[in-house]
Amino acid sequence: MASSSSSGLTFKLHPLVIVNISDHYTRVKSQTNGCSDGGPPSPPPRVYGCVIGVQRGRTVEIFNSFELLYDPVTHSLDRAFIEKKQELYKKVFPNFYILGWYSTGSDAEESDMQIHKALMDINESPVYVLLNPSINPAQKDLPVTIYESELHVIDGIPQLIFVCSSYTIETVEAERISVDHVAHLKPSDGGSAATQLAAHLTGIHSAIKMLNSRIRVLHHYLVAMQKGEIPCENSLLRQVSSLLRRLPAIESEKFQDDFLMEYNDTLLIAYLAMFTNCSSTMNELVDKFNTAYDRHSRRGGRTAFI
Repeated sequence: MASSSSSGLTFKLHPLVIVNISDHYTRVKSQTNGCSDGGPPSPPPRVYGCVIGVQRGRTVEIFNSFELLYDPVTHSLDRAFIEKKQELYKKVFPNFYILGWYSTGSDAEESDMQIHKALMDINESPVYVLLNPSINPAQKDLPVTIYESELHVIDGIPQLIFVCSSYTIETVEAERISVDHVAHLKPSDGGSAATQLAAHLTGIHSAIKMLNSRIRVLHHYLVAMQKGEIPCENSLLRQVSSLLRRLPAIESEKFQDDFLMEYNDTLLIAYLAMFTNCSSTMNELVDKFNTAYDRHSRRGGRTAFI
C-alpha cells in the first residue's frame, strides 16, 4: 500500500458520515454480543456501506452514507438494493452521487479490493472511508482514513492498490447543532448536570491544550528557521502565515470589549446566584424563628416577630 495519493483531489468529510458509520458499527456489535451463548468472544464485526456526496472539479465532498447488504462468504453486494437506495436519494438530493463506500477496521484488507472493484461500474474512481472503532486514548486525530485506488506496476504486473488521502472536516450549521446536541446528551447511567459540565470543561481544556502545543511546535520551527538551523521553505511559511491569521487576535479592542462584557456577565450571574442563596437561607432562618417564637407567644400572649 502506497503512503499517499498523487491524484491531487481535495476531500471534505462531513460529521454525519462518521456518526452514521459509528452508529452502524455499534448496532451490529450489540446484536452480535447479544446473540453470543457464553462462548469465546467473537472478533469485532465489520460493517459496510456507501458514501454519497458531490464532486466539483478536484474537490470531493462526502455528505452522507447508507448501509450496504454485503455477503462476506461470496464477497458480493446486493446491486438491486444499491440501485433502489440511489434512486430514493436522487428524489431528495438530485446532486448527490455514490462516491464510494465505507467499512470498519484497523487497516485496509485484501478482500476490500473486491468490494472496491465491484463499485467501479457505479463510480470509476470510488473512495474508501475506513473507520477504526478501537479506542486509543493516546490518539488525538480522528480514527478515520480515506483511501483512493491507483494502478501501480509491482514486479512487472499492473495492480490496483489503496493509497491514503488527506481530508478535512467540513460542517454546516445544521450539523454543528446536531453534533453539539449529541455531545451534550445525558449519560444513560443518570449522570448529574455537574458531571456533564465537568466533561464539557475537560473537553474544552483538552482542545485548548492541544492548540497550545501545536502553536508551540510552529513557534519552535520558525525560531529554528530564523537561526538557520533548518532550510527556509517559502511554501511552508505561507501555510503557517495563513494558519496564524485564522487565530483570534487577543490584542484587538473588539476582543477586549467582548471579553470584559462576557467576564462581567459571568460575575453578575455569580452574584445573583449568591444573593438567591443568601435570600433562601434567610427565609429558612425567619421561618424557623417564627415557628419557635409562635410557640413562646402562645404561652406568654406575645405576637410574632415577623
